[in-house]
Amino acid sequence: MTGGQIVLIVLLLLAVFTAARGIRTVPQGEVWTVQRFGAFTRLLQPGLNFIIPYVDAIGRRMNVQEVVLDIPEQSVITKDNASVAVDGIVYYRVMDPAKAAYAVQNLEQALTALTMTNIRSVIGEMDLDATLSGRERINSSLLTILDGATDPWGVKVSRVELRKVEPPENLVRAMNLQMTAERERRATLLKAEGEKAALILAAEGRRESAMRDAEARERLAQAEATATRAVAEAAAGAGESALRYFIADRYVKAFEAMGTNPAHKLVVVPMEAAGLAGGIAQALELLRGPGGTPPAPPAGERPWSRG
Repeated sequence: MTGGQIVLIVLLLLAVFTAARGIRTVPQGEVWTVQRFGAFTRLLQPGLNFIIPYVDAIGRRMNVQEVVLDIPEQSVITKDNASVAVDGIVYYRVMDPAKAAYAVQNLEQALTALTMTNIRSVIGEMDLDATLSGRERINSSLLTILDGATDPWGVKVSRVELRKVEPPENLVRAMNLQMTAERERRATLLKAEGEKAALILAAEGRRESAMRDAEARERLAQAEATATRAVAEAAAGAGESALRYFIADRYVKAFEAMGTNPAHKLVVVPMEAAGLAGGIAQALELLRGPGGTPPAPPAGERPWSRG
């Protein structure tokens, strides 16, 4: 191999190396910065790009997709001196790659430290109950603070979420006991209210039943009084014998009902039968008409027979 051939090969290799240094392919989702003698000059967008070899160099490779940043767990003291363990996640996106590359030394580390500091600040102004029940409020406050603080870095914080807000174990046990006691109190109160309502309804039912019974007795008494007045008016001209007739008639009907009842095997008559028969005879003699014939019995009743 002659010296001219060696020089040609060297020049060919140099050309290939120079072309390789001047051609850059940027992947989708990234933006690269170009530095000329150490100073930022321009940005390389996704696709095929050309730079000046040996003069320009690739500076920072910035991811312009939305990034999920994990915030490590830390212990935070609330306003009422309760300790809670808190961690979270932050969603952010690089909007200005040049600022994100050169305005802050380590973007993720700076954003993590900023988020942890503001979590302590926001929760430190709230008591424990508000912290446990106010995650949305905390997230909203952190989003406003972080989005404003990272704007000079060319970063847009789109969302902040607290994943874990847990008090210490002893406080959790105390809260569970308190919750159990509150539930038992509510259950006892509801049971007492139910029993009270049942007693009220039962008392009202008894009162209505008593009123109905009283009304029924009153109507029965009125009916008895009306019947008594009718009997008295009907017997006004016949005197005591007519009353004996009606009384004897009632006794006879009562004994007839007792005798025809299939449930009664034996009927004991605790009275003098001769006296009852004599009263009936006297009543018939009194009510016998001028022609010697007693009045006809009402329809459906058996006629009286003597002897």
